[in-house]
Amino acid sequence: MSWPYRAFLRPALFTQDPEAVHGFTLRWLGWAAKHSLARRAVGTVFAAPPLPTSVFGLSFPNPVGLAAGMDKEAAAVPVWAALGFGHCELGAVTWQAQPGNPKPRLFRVVRERAIINRMGFNNQGAAAFAERLAGWRRAGHWPAHPVGVNLGKSKVTPLDKAAEDYAATFRLLWLLADFFVVNVSSPNTPNLRQLQDKAALDEILAALQEVNQAKGQEAGGRCQESGNRRQGAGVSEQGSGGAEGQRSTRQETGGGGQEAATTNHGSRITDHASRFTFHASRPNLQPPTLNPQPSSKPLLVKVAPDLSFDALDDILELVGPRQIAGLIATNTTISRPETADPQLRRLYAETGGLSGRPLRARSTEVVRHLYRQTRGALPIVGVGGIFTAADAWEKITAGASLVQVYTGLVYEGPGLARRLVRGLRRHLAAAGFSDLNQAIGTAANA
Repeated sequence: MSWPYRAFLRPALFTQDPEAVHGFTLRWLGWAAKHSLARRAVGTVFAAPPLPTSVFGLSFPNPVGLAAGMDKEAAAVPVWAALGFGHCELGAVTWQAQPGNPKPRLFRVVRERAIINRMGFNNQGAAAFAERLAGWRRAGHWPAHPVGVNLGKSKVTPLDKAAEDYAATFRLLWLLADFFVVNVSSPNTPNLRQLQDKAALDEILAALQEVNQAKGQEAGGRCQESGNRRQGAGVSEQGSGGAEGQRSTRQETGGGGQEAATTNHGSRITDHASRFTFHASRPNLQPPTLNPQPSSKPLLVKVAPDLSFDALDDILELVGPRQIAGLIATNTTISRPETADPQLRRLYAETGGLSGRPLRARSTEVVRHLYRQTRGALPIVGVGGIFTAADAWEKITAGASLVQVYTGLVYEGPGLARRLVRGLRRHLAAAGFSDLNQAIGTAANA
């Protein structure tokens, strides 16, 4: 499907406004997501082979995920698994509904296989987003892979109230997703990147973990009460015949709705925390302690590629105290490649974040640095310039446990996830590895 898309469909789509094409595509995928026959048809063509892995306590069918920004409104949640993705990250979503920046705000740089966007967290707000997620669950269409949510700050919220803004969204959505990403690195919301400062980020993470602990305790209490009710009902029914009691237990276990579906992915394990060893050059770096709340949700932080290594190390110092489950490296960049080409210079003059091929090398550098500094103990999600299996392999061997794509999907088409997973399986076989974890970070010191 990749060649027909590039040869026929993409040229036609690229004659149209980028944001209009994005909207049309999401509407079509949203329709397919609501119809089981359509989803099965998509899966027949695009499903990826298995390449399972476990990261921050969640089980992923493969390491290739959909990056935030593609499905901002959770419009097509079930279809991403059918397209072969091992997880999807939805959003960004903000507490307040907001229109985003003025149009035009999305630009293709076709010769460089890149995109510039200054969308500005356009979305319908956390309440509408929550209802949409709940609707997918009620309809029984929730995907089998982990679903993440990218949390942004409302534009109208002042920086000194940012922690409350993020916490409000997290509190509302906590039960509805498997992991959450703190986005303080988008270049398209005024002054947002100031929240990457260690003190500001620490305040946000403290507020989020307070919500995380409270919601985890609340969910644990409900699970305990439900278990006690089931146990009592089972004993009572067994005393009067047994079969009816067993049927009652099966019904209660199977009908947990949102809570049951979320608890499966939300349970944390300690596969990474037990082997944390941080780089000696930063003695303040600490691993997260073992989480006493098994139902709390993994919180990740998405970082900018424009941060210095020292600034990245400042963020790493919060990993232990604030229980950061992982880092996503990286967001889009405000830098531009040097070029003498007048057309490229005109496109690069557009403000906004640059993604795609020009970001590949820098995002890999950031992944490699983070992996070295944490000695491979902190899960990293590699994002930026992934178009081929070789690109994904580069991120993984630099230290990424998972990878995500966005711009590559625009240029390569709907068969990208399947092609990447197949290629990664070939790379593993060629390297003599039987498991993806064996490959992670093998080229980090290159």
